[in-house]
Amino acid sequence: MLRRNLKHNVRNPITMFNAVLVPIVIMLMFVKVFGGAFSVGDTYINYVTPGLLVMAISYGLSATATAVNSDMTKGIINRFKVMDVSRGAMLTGHVVITTVRALAGCAAIIAVAFAMGFDPAASATDWLGVIGVIVLLSFATGWLTVAMGLASKSAESAGMGAVPLIMLPFLSSAFVPAESMGAGVRQFAEYQPFTPIIETLRGLLAGNPSGGDAVAAVAWCVGIAVVGYVWAVSTFKKRA
Repeated sequence: MLRRNLKHNVRNPITMFNAVLVPIVIMLMFVKVFGGAFSVGDTYINYVTPGLLVMAISYGLSATATAVNSDMTKGIINRFKVMDVSRGAMLTGHVVITTVRALAGCAAIIAVAFAMGFDPAASATDWLGVIGVIVLLSFATGWLTVAMGLASKSAESAGMGAVPLIMLPFLSSAFVPAESMGAGVRQFAEYQPFTPIIETLRGLLAGNPSGGDAVAAVAWCVGIAVVGYVWAVSTFKKRA
């Protein structure tokens, strides 16, 4: 199943465009066009890179939801059921390829960031922490979008279901500090799940990780993963 999904991603340039090139375009736009207007207490490329890593993960999620829904509505899953294919692999294959795609997108973001002057102070242990947070968030949101794909009636609605996850980084501390935002938006940014995840990545890359943000980030990821897994499995049992 993993090889099948990997081939589908390689053969679908739109999927790779959304997961890799769109976050890079947004990165270039914010750093080169808007970066000079923001006061963030550091070089803007150092500040914005953690948020762009989360954005690279979220931009690849609609492809997962669409692919899962396509498998369900076109009868592909029914064909797998009569073959010697593990039922669990039908879903975990999509989660694993979502994680692989997110790692590729994040690697591209970090490579471009270094080319633009990114200067992290992270130790080897901190970098392992960064990879761990990226994998954990990709795994959690992967299960959530698999559930969205199974529950949606069409591929179009499945893709739209992932839009809130794509928009959340814009309403977080990804591009400007939350305390600089207006009332209402600031409270939302401070308490939504992506902000502690971004702050954890920012602290790790700066060589100064925050324990409080890390605990909140792990808690949000575990919660999203559990909700997504339970929702996906229950929907799969009903519809497949």
